Amino acid sequence: MSLAKWTVGLLAGMSMLALAAPADAGEVRVTVAEYSAKTGPYFEAVKKEFEAANPGITIKYEVVPWDVLLQKLTTDITAGTNADLSIIGTRWLIDFVQQDVAEPLDSYIKPEFKDRFIDTFLQPSIMNGHTYGLPIAASARAMYYNKELFEKAGIAKPPASWTELQEDARKIKAVGAFGYGLQGKEIETDVYYYYAMWSFGTEILNKDGTSGLGTPGALEAAKLYKSMIDEGLTEPGVTSNNREDVQNLFKQGKVGMMITAPFLSNQIKEEAPNLKYGVAAIPAGPTGARGTYGVTDSIIMFKNSKNKDEAWKLLDFLFTKEQRAKFTQGEGFLPVNKEEAKMDYYVNNADLAAFTALLPDARFAPVIPGWEEIAQITSDAMQKIYLGGDPEAGLKDAAAKANAVLKK
Repeated sequence: MSLAKWTVGLLAGMSMLALAAPADAGEVRVTVAEYSAKTGPYFEAVKKEFEAANPGITIKYEVVPWDVLLQKLTTDITAGTNADLSIIGTRWLIDFVQQDVAEPLDSYIKPEFKDRFIDTFLQPSIMNGHTYGLPIAASARAMYYNKELFEKAGIAKPPASWTELQEDARKIKAVGAFGYGLQGKEIETDVYYYYAMWSFGTEILNKDGTSGLGTPGALEAAKLYKSMIDEGLTEPGVTSNNREDVQNLFKQGKVGMMITAPFLSNQIKEEAPNLKYGVAAIPAGPTGARGTYGVTDSIIMFKNSKNKDEAWKLLDFLFTKEQRAKFTQGEGFLPVNKEEAKMDYYVNNADLAAFTALLPDARFAPVIPGWEEIAQITSDAMQKIYLGGDPEAGLKDAAAKANAVLKK
């Protein structure tokens, strides 16, 4: 059976199952994105605690891997069999709002509830003056570095600029390790390129709304990464490595520097407790510009939910300080709750402090129709350049494709 036919059959079966199990009165169905092995157990604990405190309301979860989540949601929405609530990538929200399937939460949100949130993370879910989602997970990106490799290579401190990073990567290569871990596959391949692009003064979108891929800064960033690959300063086979692959190399002590999210700190503590590492700012470009990637995932209520009041009670419960702390600390994210952020766990955590210090420089994925397509265009272009393609021609072609999507 072909992959395409198998996928169609699978999705049809999923829809039939959903049609056969309509929500009962007082039942709240939730589609949960799987972040780690801790995600399912956390939400099961929530179910027990919430149901004990709210007799008559039952919670039913479906935990779904991220790589199939959007496809599943699209299928279920089309069939009218979607859950009451779902975790989504906030970057998908504009499409759900335009399709009129996301329920505005304004009638439920009281001033004291809204005041629980750090505004930076709530804002991406506000569109046309209405709040359509709540930030269930928040993150930024910073640079991890291996202290033992730095010492072995005679490097005193993490690089402040990309020029220094290249020099440090050469020293690390000379002592037998990979200088800079660069991902070139799957989710956030485009984002890994933006770190350098932002440092060279280019934004994803120009002020006139066109793609920034055709700018001089975008070209300089692409040349930088390609030169590092050509010089052997990265791990080999960049386009075969996704984020987890590069993180695993770092945990094994084989990579001197890499950029990723706060959750790597938790993984290191559990999987490589003897690894000596530090967290620093993403390097700056020639003019001192730098940028990190700010990420939020949201939980939304669907407009066709039959149990909206019960669903809101669950949302209110999930966004208490205590529940946020359990989820955020378990998964290794940044706090979105103001009171949670004051806890000793965050105040005295040097790793998390490095990430929060970068938030003023954070960029979020543009809230525009077709963003996923544009992100994929960028990732495809970078893969071709990493494999030896001409950066100028590759970016020119990518910019044209991105602009065509932006004009739709």
